[in-house]
Amino acid sequence: MSTLIIDERPEERIAILTLNRPDVRNALNTAILKELATALEQIAENDDLGAVVLTGGDEVFAAGADVKEMAALNTLGIHRDARPGYWRRIAEFPKPLIAAVNGYALGGGCELALHADVIIAGEGSHFGLPEINLGIIPGAGGTQRLTRAVGKSLAMKMILSGEFIGPKTAMASGLAAEVTPADKTIFRATELARIIASKSPVALEMAKQSVLKAFETPLRDGLDFERRSFTILTATQDREEGIAAFLEKRKPVFKGR
Repeated sequence: MSTLIIDERPEERIAILTLNRPDVRNALNTAILKELATALEQIAENDDLGAVVLTGGDEVFAAGADVKEMAALNTLGIHRDARPGYWRRIAEFPKPLIAAVNGYALGGGCELALHADVIIAGEGSHFGLPEINLGIIPGAGGTQRLTRAVGKSLAMKMILSGEFIGPKTAMASGLAAEVTPADKTIFRATELARIIASKSPVALEMAKQSVLKAFETPLRDGLDFERRSFTILTATQDREEGIAAFLEKRKPVFKGR
């Protein structure tokens, strides 16, 4: 049984995945990325699960990539590195993914949080891409995803200086959705996951894809994708159930069909 990723199912339709390398502040090595990608793929295939909370626990999210592992790779080793494939698999997770961030989310840890759809930041959390201090740059999407999240100026400041930002700046800049007391971060993320997981699974998947299109395509293409998704949803049983429940003043029971 894996010890690098703790997979918990605290309640119906919700999974909590916890990074579990506390001795190295959850540094992201190849093994933990592989296990995380595999865990997410298994959840993606499980119709009983609607949303995922990703956390590093109460003390730290992930303080970066495993520098010792990176230092052992030469140029050819980096070229053949399996990690970009694992990052791609994580990015392709189709269900809502909520990051509950306490403590440090630095380097690869910050990039992992950026893969989430929503970030809940605990008071005392720190976000940063300090790779510049090692004479390198972010290599798991940081330059692209951070810029899309917070804009050019703040992204440039963080990436070029290596300086961290706190939770209030993260929320004000659009990186985080909420700031909570540190001891409530996972609770709030789970609460939000519960709300999201109660919605239509097929509508959630299309909503997530549509929002992501805003970062990947011109406006016209994004609007076309949104409209096609909207049209497809009119043929689902979930749409019929949602409208019927609204008119009958009851909670809908979605089936993902």
